[in-house]
Amino acid sequence: MLRTALRNVVAHKARLIMTVLAVCLGVAFISGSLVFADSTTAAYRASMARNYAGIAVTVEPKYPPGARADARTTVLDDALVARLAALPGVAAARPTADGSATLAAKDGTPMRAGNARGKLAAAYVPGAGGKDSRYPLTAGRAPRTDGEIALDRGTAAAGKYALGDTVTLATDGPVLKMRLVGIVSTKDTRVTAGGTLAVFDKATAQKLFAAPGRYTGIDLSATPGTSPFELAERVRALLPADRAEATTAGAKAAQQSVFIDTKTSSYSRLPMIFAVVSLFIGSFLIINTFTMLITRRAKEIALLRAIGATRRQVVGSVLAEAALVGLVASLLGFVLGLGVAGALPGVLGTADDLLPQGPLVIGPAPVLASLAVGVGVTVLAAWLPSRRAARIAPVEAMRTADQPPAATRSRVRGATGAAALLLGAGLLLSLSDAKDASDENLQTAMLGCGVLVTGLILLAPLLAGPVIRLIGRLTARLGVAGELAKDNALRDPRRTAATAVALMISTALVSGLAVIDHSSSRALDSQAAAGLSADYVISTRNTTTAVDAAAVRRVAAVPGVRTASAVADSTLSTGAFARPVSGVDPKTVGEVMKLRFTSGSAEDLGPGRIAVSSSFARENRVGTGGRIKASIGPGQGDRARPYTVVGVYEDNPTAQDVLAYRGDVQQHSYLRDSLQRILVATDHGTASAGLEKKLRGAVDNSPLLKVDSRARIVQEQAGVAGDLITIVYGLLAVGVVISALGMVNTLAMSVTERTREIGVLRAIGMDRAGIRRMIRLESLAVAAYGTLLGLACGLFGAWKISGLANGAIPQYTFALPWGTLALVVALSLAAGAAAAALPARRAAALSPLRAVADA
Repeated sequence: MLRTALRNVVAHKARLIMTVLAVCLGVAFISGSLVFADSTTAAYRASMARNYAGIAVTVEPKYPPGARADARTTVLDDALVARLAALPGVAAARPTADGSATLAAKDGTPMRAGNARGKLAAAYVPGAGGKDSRYPLTAGRAPRTDGEIALDRGTAAAGKYALGDTVTLATDGPVLKMRLVGIVSTKDTRVTAGGTLAVFDKATAQKLFAAPGRYTGIDLSATPGTSPFELAERVRALLPADRAEATTAGAKAAQQSVFIDTKTSSYSRLPMIFAVVSLFIGSFLIINTFTMLITRRAKEIALLRAIGATRRQVVGSVLAEAALVGLVASLLGFVLGLGVAGALPGVLGTADDLLPQGPLVIGPAPVLASLAVGVGVTVLAAWLPSRRAARIAPVEAMRTADQPPAATRSRVRGATGAAALLLGAGLLLSLSDAKDASDENLQTAMLGCGVLVTGLILLAPLLAGPVIRLIGRLTARLGVAGELAKDNALRDPRRTAATAVALMISTALVSGLAVIDHSSSRALDSQAAAGLSADYVISTRNTTTAVDAAAVRRVAAVPGVRTASAVADSTLSTGAFARPVSGVDPKTVGEVMKLRFTSGSAEDLGPGRIAVSSSFARENRVGTGGRIKASIGPGQGDRARPYTVVGVYEDNPTAQDVLAYRGDVQQHSYLRDSLQRILVATDHGTASAGLEKKLRGAVDNSPLLKVDSRARIVQEQAGVAGDLITIVYGLLAVGVVISALGMVNTLAMSVTERTREIGVLRAIGMDRAGIRRMIRLESLAVAAYGTLLGLACGLFGAWKISGLANGAIPQYTFALPWGTLALVVALSLAAGAAAAALPARRAAALSPLRAVADA
């Protein structure tokens, strides 16, 4: 039987190639994502190892829990450096004063350097020879005063700086301007991967990132024969346990591994989604292919049964064929996956999230996963056709090679499908009153969609008749070829349904996600401008920096500015939960925010008095005139005090959940007396390029601050759903490709089965163009059937899920993306037309006499 299986695979290799391609695509995404994750992890760890090269132990400061950023001091000083250098086993002690600095290019625009880890700033610490081996100079000299700076070669080139130029930068305070006096090189992978490096003299770096005479760390190298663990114990004995800690370089690298594993696992989610969809859709192609092969080989199987083959042997033979196909597909998919792994860094890496460079790492896990998934999915999908082959009785098979399905089996399938369809629809309809996207509601929605799709899959053969007849009314208008195309599609409803189901699933996924994405984008656009009457928003780029109070006065003095209202952002805790709070000036907040109060007024804000959003008021059962015990600022839960509620306003994303007196928020914020936003209203209520340039100048063109018009804020919010739209079009491409492969396979086998019929049609006068038209229209009818089912399923699911989204985004409304849906329909029908090209050409090329004689 194994030889029989091998012979069948070789004999039908042309018909199995589409199955191989479908499985190959899914396996490629799986192997590619696994190889990419392993390679990225190895590259990250290698970069960490290079960063810690030559370091045995690192010493870092410890701060009391809850210590404010502006109140932290470090005990690492020159005296401690000298004491550590004198310890037995210490070869050298190098102090560091590192931090983060955001640079502006020579034209004033902020330089992109990935995340904060890629914006490195450090001290130039000369050794015995007066040079710093960590940052060797390649041009110029080392910085010596607080007005001088050195950059690495890549940063200087990216910013278009030359020696002698003035460099604009900021750490976590005012804008700094320094003269470029040197160019250095570095092996730090955070910089070589695309980050920036700014090097200061030691005193300046200490002042910026630690304190005068203090350091942010001390790196110790060990003498030959000294264990890092032994050295770390000696260092710990010397350190104040509550103010500093010593860690081996290996332990630091291990700590980074946890972060690395989490980061790289998130990278592989998107290709894994494509892999699951590819294999799920491809499984229907496998089922259809083996069903057609078994139908065509019914006499052969009957002969095997007649000469003594058992049902188990027949099943084993079919599954062996599937395993061989899966093995070939797995091997090809793994090779293709290496190309996917090589392309993913360019797809997933962004300017804000730099990926390290490194060779591909091919471990045993991707190889085994490729084989297991490819062979497993193929064998599992072929199991149902193999059971059907085992049920073929020798006498029945000798009588006909294509017996209609038993009426009882069709009725059971129909009843099961109808029950699943009603259950799925019922689960989704049960969410009609749900207004929040809780885990329970989301799980119900996902279950409902899954059951609904299952019901449609089971009912597809029964629905094929009426739907294809409806579509046939259109094709029949194109003449006899159109009428025959409809009849051919109706000849075997199960085969038609199995071919259309792949397209149905991809269309349902894409249309549903497209509707959700379009509706969410519109809601986010509306939300971005909702509650904001200011024309510009000046804000910080991260949570560790603040807007200079003096900048508020400079902005207010810019010609054309009517109001500049500063906002201090923090959190307000009422117990176990913390909500965002905006500290505002009650005199000007009404000019920059669209506040709709249901009771009270923003003018009543003051020390100890707050206004709350409607949702906050409902959740905390508080209203105007009530009092609530809360604390403002992180780590202030033990300092809660009563606040009087002086107003309740409609939910407002700009005002956030709570409005408070700005002085109260600044007093308890993470960065004391800090400001996070300036809302600017102009004289004419419009934005202009000239005014924006003046506003940037008012904040010293700080690379830490953003100056955004209301229109730009809306555009940025529109980009929030960018990942989802990428998935939508990716799934569309995957689904269309696999569906096209399935239609090519089905039509090719159908042409082979109908050789005599096509010969007769040619003999009675149908020309080759008519034959081609018939095959194309049949393919289009099947594609249209799958597209209609998919659209109905996807749109219904998206419609019911929209209620959950409305609870999360009040502005959310169900909206159809007509352009995207038209594109989905067009591509689906185009896939049907393209899939018919080769089978139609082959059918048209048949000689009438030879077709009748050979069939």
